[in-house]
Amino acid sequence: MNLNSSSICLIIILACLAGACTPLEEQPAPEHPNVLFIIADDYGYHDMSSMGSEFYDTPHLDRLAARSMVFTQGYTAGRVCSPARASIMSGKTPARHGITDWLGARTGTDWREQGRHSKLLPPDYVDHLPHEYQVLPEAMRQEGYTTFFAGKWHLGGEGSYPEDHGFDFNQGGFEAGGPYTGGYFSPFNNPKMEDHPEEKGMSLPEKLAKETSRFIREHRDRPFFAFLSFYAVHAPIQTTRANWSKYRDKADSLGIAEKGFEMGYFLPIRQVQDNPVYAGLVEHMDDAVGQVLETLRSEGLDDNTIVIFTSDHGGVAAGDDYATSNRPLRGGKGYQYEGGLRVPYFISVPWMDHGGTEESTPVTGTDFYPTILDLAGADLRPEEHQDGVSLRPLLEGEPIPERPLFWHYPHYGNQGGRPSSVIRQGRWKLIRYHADSSQVLYDLQADLPEQADLSARHPEVAERLGSRLTEYLQETGAKFPRKDPQYDPQKEAEYLQQIEQELLPRLERQRMEFLSPDYNPGNNWWGSQVEE
Repeated sequence: MNLNSSSICLIIILACLAGACTPLEEQPAPEHPNVLFIIADDYGYHDMSSMGSEFYDTPHLDRLAARSMVFTQGYTAGRVCSPARASIMSGKTPARHGITDWLGARTGTDWREQGRHSKLLPPDYVDHLPHEYQVLPEAMRQEGYTTFFAGKWHLGGEGSYPEDHGFDFNQGGFEAGGPYTGGYFSPFNNPKMEDHPEEKGMSLPEKLAKETSRFIREHRDRPFFAFLSFYAVHAPIQTTRANWSKYRDKADSLGIAEKGFEMGYFLPIRQVQDNPVYAGLVEHMDDAVGQVLETLRSEGLDDNTIVIFTSDHGGVAAGDDYATSNRPLRGGKGYQYEGGLRVPYFISVPWMDHGGTEESTPVTGTDFYPTILDLAGADLRPEEHQDGVSLRPLLEGEPIPERPLFWHYPHYGNQGGRPSSVIRQGRWKLIRYHADSSQVLYDLQADLPEQADLSARHPEVAERLGSRLTEYLQETGAKFPRKDPQYDPQKEAEYLQQIEQELLPRLERQRMEFLSPDYNPGNNWWGSQVEE
């Protein structure tokens, strides 16, 4: 079992001893419950205490998990941000909606500018959330909900912002995929969010929580759908001196490993959770979650508000800031392995008796759309959420039919993944690599780290899943990469040798710098220290 059950049980016991528990009884569902959807960016499956981390402190998320149904096999629909987010909004997989890579990624012959000497040239992708779709916030608005968005959008530029896709209010959502305009401490210089002098030095997660809380207080008298989309924990990672010091000392007390990275197929991959800067940023986000949950409680709305928490994909173990480790899951953001696809996936429905219940049915990001409609008492819209199903039966203790889950990423990305398509059904997972059409088969029940290829031992399973994957890709009109006629295997080999000989040792040195008692990033700790 991947979930740290003892952690969740301890949280529940302590809450009961403090008088927070009463006998659990199924309550009637309110007619129009509020919905608070919280999504973290680049946040790994094991990046919280209740999911098994000994390094990150996440008390607020742990308490949310303890009152939720925790889907231990919750998946993203896409292994990088824009595809995954478009799938949550549309209920469609990336192969179907066409946003198959993060918006801004190079394609075709422009990919050569990356200097990686790759065998394939990635295909073009749709560059904004399609307006012809009736996406989740539009559906909720039609159902009488006031809709609010805060944080990272990354689903299109001018004309395709949150307010162009059903959100009545937008705080901070535009085309940027990270906190690039001002970093993680105020002033943020975000064109969709106002800075205030008294906020100088405030963290970005706290700012987004503040705006979300303000919206909740001002619109508490009618049903609302609030979508809190943290920029955290996306690169560039930043934190306060106090948070860094706390986690630097914690890493020291746990024992600092001699090695932190191993070489992957294209890039080094982090093997340990000991980055004190990243851990500090995780704590900022966790505090912000607690701030919004406290607003619900203080406004008397916690018994009438569905709360969902997830991440857009796995944690960044390679590429970007090489921030975390997803072990025992393999890989991370951008990868075809479980470390890139499996995410925290919590649904808290106050009138249902969950209390940290673990549900092992595989579910995915496209399921949120129909599930939210169903819990809100609205009619489902299967012509829209084509690739999702309502999870309400699971929340009520009933099964849903077994189905295959699919992923399609015909790109390389920035993290070291490989262009591939994936099918998961039952215990089996098949990956097809587009560079040579090879396939590997894993038994996730027996081999969660995906180490043993069983395609030769179980050819009938590989053939069955491969045929179903081909049908899906044809049905959705999936695009594929093409071979680069200028590909030179010798140049690619030289590039990869350089990565191993130069980047890998540089990352190890940087890791130890972060853990040095003398570490100081300068600039008043990224602007978090405010001078009087």
